[in-house]
Amino acid sequence: MAEIKFEIKETMGTLSQSPKGWNKELNLLSWNGKEPKYDLRDWAPEHEKMGKGITLTKQELKELKKLLNSIEL
Repeated sequence: MAEIKFEIKETMGTLSQSPKGWNKELNLLSWNGKEPKYDLRDWAPEHEKMGKGITLTKQELKELKKLLNSIEL
């Protein structure tokens, strides 16, 4: 299996931290040298390991923002 390469272009923020020290972060991230996308997932403290997550284009992130703004919490 080929190695997956990533580069965090910009850290947008941290949503939470687990008791084990992993952070749920929103980052602008490039996978395998491709155009950066918004990425939401759990990261180990030094970004040496990652959990499952989702990637969103800028348009998808805008639609998610609209959807979240329409939800009353």
